[in-house]
Amino acid sequence: MGIKLIKEKTVLIIAHRMRTVANADKIVVLKDGVVAEQGVPEELEKIGGIYVNMKKVQMKSSEWRM
Repeated sequence: MGIKLIKEKTVLIIAHRMRTVANADKIVVLKDGVVAEQGVPEELEKIGGIYVNMKKVQMKSSEWRM
């Protein structure tokens, strides 16, 4: 998505791939329909919660081969 297209706009992205939201200004992690964590990626990394766990699982699954 081009920067010009989203400049000065609020964009809501629903994603399962962590790299899709890696450069987001703010990430909101939902669990069971409730906000479990929120913040910029660096803040969520420090917390070490759901966001970090999802990244680890994705990294491991991307290495998995049949």
